[in-house]
Amino acid sequence: MKQSKSGSAGSWRTVMTAGAMLMLSVSAQARITDIEILSIAPSGPGSFDQIDGIARGAVDPNDPRNAVITDIHLAPRNADGLVEYITEFRILRPTAEANGVLLYDVVNRGNVLSELVFGPTVLGVPSIPRERRYISVWSGWQGDLKPSPARLNLDVPVATQSGTPITGTVRTEYLNASGSTLDLSSGAFTGNSHLSYPAVSPDTSQATLTRRLRETDPREPIPSSEFAFADCAAVPFPGDPDPTKICLNGGFDPAYIYELLYEAKDPLVLGLGFAATRDLVSFLRHEDADDDGTPNPVAGDVETTLVHGTSQSGRYVRGFLQLGFNEDESGKRVFDGANPHIAAGRIPLNVRFGQPGRAYGEREDHLFPAYESPFNWHPLRDKIANHSEGLLDRCRRSNTCPKIMQTVSSTEYWQGRASLDATDAFARHDVGIPGNVRMFLFSSTQHFALPGTTPSIPGGCEQLSNPNSYVPHMRALLVALEQWVRENRKPPKTMIPTLRKRTLATSGQESLGFPDIPGVLYNGTYNELTLIDYGPLFEALDESGILLEPPLVIDGADYQVRLPTVDADGNEIAGIRSPDIAAPIGTYTGWNIISATGELCGLSGSFVPFAETRAERLAAGDPRLSLEERYGDHQGYVDAVRKAAEKLVRKRLLLPADADRFVDTAQMSDVLK
Repeated sequence: MKQSKSGSAGSWRTVMTAGAMLMLSVSAQARITDIEILSIAPSGPGSFDQIDGIARGAVDPNDPRNAVITDIHLAPRNADGLVEYITEFRILRPTAEANGVLLYDVVNRGNVLSELVFGPTVLGVPSIPRERRYISVWSGWQGDLKPSPARLNLDVPVATQSGTPITGTVRTEYLNASGSTLDLSSGAFTGNSHLSYPAVSPDTSQATLTRRLRETDPREPIPSSEFAFADCAAVPFPGDPDPTKICLNGGFDPAYIYELLYEAKDPLVLGLGFAATRDLVSFLRHEDADDDGTPNPVAGDVETTLVHGTSQSGRYVRGFLQLGFNEDESGKRVFDGANPHIAAGRIPLNVRFGQPGRAYGEREDHLFPAYESPFNWHPLRDKIANHSEGLLDRCRRSNTCPKIMQTVSSTEYWQGRASLDATDAFARHDVGIPGNVRMFLFSSTQHFALPGTTPSIPGGCEQLSNPNSYVPHMRALLVALEQWVRENRKPPKTMIPTLRKRTLATSGQESLGFPDIPGVLYNGTYNELTLIDYGPLFEALDESGILLEPPLVIDGADYQVRLPTVDADGNEIAGIRSPDIAAPIGTYTGWNIISATGELCGLSGSFVPFAETRAERLAAGDPRLSLEERYGDHQGYVDAVRKAAEKLVRKRLLLPADADRFVDTAQMSDVLK
């Protein structure tokens, strides 16, 4: 195999400047044409080799499967008329015989997450992919990340109009920002890890900068004389001119949301990220070697392919399927099984001047595209968006749909409008779920928490964070997904709140059933959704095209988001109720409140402990039964945890080893000791 002279993944890359792209001579067939192995090293726990490398590929812009990629016809082409990209990849390959499953974990902003979500290996629990001897694969798909050895990146070309730079209005937001200088593309979830689209002109009078305390507050203009496209880190305002940075005289106040609209240039053809994943996995699954004879490092070992994505990368999986990329360029299915996790929407990757690192919160990135209909796996008449579509329409036509397990935390209902994935737009009825899809709510969980997390109050939040972890159940469901795909063994049934069972309701405290807990502000705040018009060149159905900024919010075109109802303790009734919920020591929610504004506090949930004794409960005026009233003594608590864990094992929602860990944790706890 070819070996890199650089010796480390990531060192081959240089900072991408406008129009810079390494162009390669490849054959006329559009696919992965060349792989280069940079390093092979042992990786524990277990006996695995970690293989780091780069793959070079090309796509035919005239192939109907690629035509959906925004600006593909404006990208530079090689001598064969193909558009090229380079992706970094990592493979974790068992040193002994693999079990035939390739798990492609979609990296999140370039970062590997599956070792946490299916482990967590960091806590000494081997991840399920390691335990079951999967071949794990990660690769770059997000072309706007800064080069970094810590991330897996993708190089894509800049679109031009016959060689002339393309310009357009870009909107960006800054939250919790401090200091005087930020990257133009900095944001709540992007930080300084993303490349910025450079400003066309240093003249800030051509741009607009505003600030507001709350998302819904009027925007306060900031005079153009008070900010500059410059770096003020070393030189006081107006600083050193820099078309990729913004400097604010006096610095940014983290209490405010800042919004900038400016004229940018050099859009990246980011939609190639979907093709890069498709082509790499197809190569690893079917090819023996690249065009130069370099062997496929997993050739002959792949029988089944699964894809998983967490949060941002889960939305990537939904977009990948909806846009038809689960069909490779020879018409074959790419992934047999899919797990889009904590992701109820899609991702604005395939748009001109795309910012796929953005989110979708009630406060954070509220007006950025991520929640355009369709939401449902089944085709559905959406009378607000005026269409009848489903996420799987394309793969149904090509007979390339995978079996799907969609998993969400409670936060996805409060922040991510997850109810719309299984109801109609007006919340009048539940929507049928296709036979190749299962959906699961991890009851009363926040966006992410590792097992054993100690609750703490996140910055600005009112309550402790939620320690109820869904990781043990993710492990069980991955095994069930594998068995569903490989053995056609039916997985656990869908477990989500529904209108029919009255486990979905409006956010009012009475309708939801949330108790009056001393010291807890319940204001029913959730992330509402109104139809947004991004202009005539944006294809909302495909979340693709060219955005009009600022967008137009359509008054009265409101989707009806619903939330999971709760029991007398404030814990959710529907979904997979972990032992922490079936034998609770407090109230666990998928929401938290910002003390200063009353808005949702990011992706954090809440934890409110029970009183230990009845006397303490009554003295505090707490309607929730105390630990003493529930369990009697410590052994009673352990027995309740054991009973709940055993029930989940029988339903294949918890692995026996993880059930034992729940019981051991309860035994070692100080509950009623």
